[in-house]
Amino acid sequence: MMIEQAPESGVGKRIRALREQRGLSLRALAEQSSLSINAISRMERGETSPTVSSLHSLANALNVPITDFFQHEPKASTVLVKHNQRVVYQQEGVQIESLGIGLRHQQLEPFVIVVQPSSGSDLVVHEGQELVFCLTGRITYYVGTETYHLTEGDSLLFEATQPHRFDNNSGQVARFLLVFQASGGSHLARQRHLQPT
Repeated sequence: MMIEQAPESGVGKRIRALREQRGLSLRALAEQSSLSINAISRMERGETSPTVSSLHSLANALNVPITDFFQHEPKASTVLVKHNQRVVYQQEGVQIESLGIGLRHQQLEPFVIVVQPSSGSDLVVHEGQELVFCLTGRITYYVGTETYHLTEGDSLLFEATQPHRFDNNSGQVARFLLVFQASGGSHLARQRHLQPT
């Protein structure tokens, strides 16, 4: 299956545009997102790719959904995404495939996450809920003080106000469906999961 890559420079340009629309300096955005000025500047120039964690931090600071970094189309009431037209975001060891963005009042954000062996995410906390469904391989999810080992066909549903993260501690690639639901239409879930480490 051929999947279109999200141009890194496009994501960087979108970060800059959103920052400038809000009248924020690099310093102000750095303070609000807990990222360094240099890291944000390099992302905006397309010199480095933001991580899932950094995109979450930036989205939170800019008060936008993470998907706003990847879309420019007007909001719709129905969205169809063909398998070969997904927006794909790459970071070290983790690939994020958007399964649908652009609804007018979107509250669910579906993604397929592909995690290479010995890779994972940073710890995040946000409003709303998350659903994880393991498609292939094995993934370990840490939620609060509990550890959950998911294999193909297993699912996990939890309140995202608990600190959580995932790891692939196996020797094979893992794929899982991840759906964020942000209470009250908040976009903090997206934002927090897509921040730089």
